[in-house]
Amino acid sequence: MENKLPKWGTHFDVAKIQSQIVELEQKSSEPDFWNDMDNAQKVLQNLKSLKDSLDRYNKLVGMYEDSLTMIDMGIEEQDEEMMAEAISEANAFKEYFDEFRTSTLLDGEYDKNNAILTLHSGAGGTEACDWNLMLFRMYGKWADSKGYKVQVIDMQDGDEAGIKSVTLQINGENAYGYLKAEKGIHRLVRISPFDSSGRRHTSFASCDVMPELSDDVKVDINPEDLRIDTYRSSGAGGQHVNTTDSAVRITHLPTGIVVQCQNERSQIQNKDKAMQMLKSKLFQKEREDQLAKLDGIRGEKKEIGWGSQIRSYVFHPYNMVKDHRTSQETGNTGAVMDGDIDKFISAYLSWIHQ
Repeated sequence: MENKLPKWGTHFDVAKIQSQIVELEQKSSEPDFWNDMDNAQKVLQNLKSLKDSLDRYNKLVGMYEDSLTMIDMGIEEQDEEMMAEAISEANAFKEYFDEFRTSTLLDGEYDKNNAILTLHSGAGGTEACDWNLMLFRMYGKWADSKGYKVQVIDMQDGDEAGIKSVTLQINGENAYGYLKAEKGIHRLVRISPFDSSGRRHTSFASCDVMPELSDDVKVDINPEDLRIDTYRSSGAGGQHVNTTDSAVRITHLPTGIVVQCQNERSQIQNKDKAMQMLKSKLFQKEREDQLAKLDGIRGEKKEIGWGSQIRSYVFHPYNMVKDHRTSQETGNTGAVMDGDIDKFISAYLSWIHQ
């Protein structure tokens, strides 16, 4: 690893970050700094992000030096217990190095933003709804491991089991940058617990991810282009659920984009959250349309079914999870379903930066 660390130190550009920190600290100490509250908050947020990045790099260097010290001591003392500790320290360093390397690949304009993630069940009926629920739990466990906060915005239960669709807001630095790797169709192969004959089934679910946009990102939405419906919320959520038409569904007529929210405490709050989601979806669509024009192609919307999956999860006749874009794979399906998807995210980020 000794050649990799200086290389990534150069890529990370420590000197530039230190210079930016000094510049922002000087700006924050100016007498009129708080006259523009919004700008002041952005400066402080940027300053915190830079300091956090520098702290992570310094921690990485410290872990590297500690590992070398432990290795030298283990060799010198010929102490098996110390050698085992040295190996543990080295493995911890390599794991943190991979995590740090991945974070340096998050250079997109909105990578640092919170993420809005939507899961839809596809081909497979009840089995697909159950698969959708499994993915919902997987992303929840992944978010917990990162210290992110998860808020369920909307959820539609399956007819017999599982969930037809669910929309989550995942709050935390770089949430969108990481989760954009998950956008696409996820395929499950297993012996279905809903099949009395014990046959193998293939199910699909789609994952859509978009960044939560700040108020300073402008998206023109004509109120005349909207159809706003209210309906009674379903599922758990307190006394206000199932008693009033507090849930809100907004349809953007020109594009056919539909967003809905039912988990806030009032119709007004649900409408505000739905409008925020619509804004993000329209912004994302505009960017995708622009990219399609630049590439000279018009992207076709893929069905949630065969031939369009980004990742396969096989539980029978063998255990394997494989990403079809990067060829990253693992046989530890249990760990993946418990939220261990960082290896796939890291491989995707490296793949798009090739």
